[in-house]
Amino acid sequence: MTAILVLNAGSSSLKVAVFDGDELLDEASVEEIGGTARLSSGSEKVPVAASDHASALEHILSTLATRGLWPDRIAAAGHRVVHGGTIFDGPCRISPEVLCDIEKLNPLAPLHNPVNLAGIYALAELAPEMPQVACFDTAFHRSIPEKEARYALPAEAEALGLRRYGFHGLSYSALVERLPQVSGGKLPSRLLACHLGNGSSLCAIKNGRSVATTMGYSPLEGLTMGTRSGSIDGNAVLRLAEEMGLERAGDILNRASGLKGLSGGISDMRVLAGAGGDMADFAIEHFCHSVIRNAGAMVASMGGLDAVAFTGGIGENSADIREQICAGLTFLGVRIDTHANSDNAMGLHLSDAEVGVWIVPAAEEWTIARLTASCLA
Repeated sequence: MTAILVLNAGSSSLKVAVFDGDELLDEASVEEIGGTARLSSGSEKVPVAASDHASALEHILSTLATRGLWPDRIAAAGHRVVHGGTIFDGPCRISPEVLCDIEKLNPLAPLHNPVNLAGIYALAELAPEMPQVACFDTAFHRSIPEKEARYALPAEAEALGLRRYGFHGLSYSALVERLPQVSGGKLPSRLLACHLGNGSSLCAIKNGRSVATTMGYSPLEGLTMGTRSGSIDGNAVLRLAEEMGLERAGDILNRASGLKGLSGGISDMRVLAGAGGDMADFAIEHFCHSVIRNAGAMVASMGGLDAVAFTGGIGENSADIREQICAGLTFLGVRIDTHANSDNAMGLHLSDAEVGVWIVPAAEEWTIARLTASCLA
């Protein structure tokens, strides 16, 4: 029993992976929980009855059991938990007290933490003796200084938990560990990390630690994203809530804005890139400009730049987006080889460039497995 079961629960999905050390043994997922649920495993997709996360997990574990992985090879489970607030600064073995603290943070992440907890409770019901570990997406950013973390708000507002927490921390943690393996050298001292996907953010990483990031109190702040607006004037939000109502305003900002709002309905960058037309082109331009504009602030917070690293679905796979972003960062010494970029090579910079530019494949589940094993050890 040496393998780690990794669970990543979303609002209507559950993804599970099994790692033994660094080796991925298997993975499976259930999507559209509570609706027309489908179990995906390998190349197969089959309809299943999954009214909640507990039933979805049962289907996944049954599939793993047919392959000899559940429960005989599983030593422990690690869970992605989106929000750790100011309570958790690293992975933590789950206990009744820890669960209570996570539940206290539900108001900070009402769309995420409750479903993360659902995965924890579901596994505890099925395997009550199995050690479980919570790995927090915000923990990597606990190192950012107070001048970055605090908004300029009075004490009564800050007491509500209104401060910058940052997200994608598990992705950035993996990037810090894996970039030296990709580059064959030491971790750059001043690293601009770009996690670009449907949800996107930047992180200024100085000597391996987060010192600034674009996401804030929630994953809404910062860059233009697939369906999220990114940073927007607070008074504009108040006006939107006044005119549309609070619930509709939240829906617009989180689910109908970003690339989707600018393009007239397309949130997927791959579809957008092939769509053509003024609206699609402008949406892409807006996305790239938001990265370039925010990159300037991230670099300023580090006092310079030694390397740029791209990760996430867009960051790893879209050569055109990387080229546009890097073209906007030439004033910082960023110069890429267009042929290497087109080939999605790991190293993209010219041999005599001042700043290294790299692609680092995302590895959040791998990170959770490693953090879980380390925590229990």
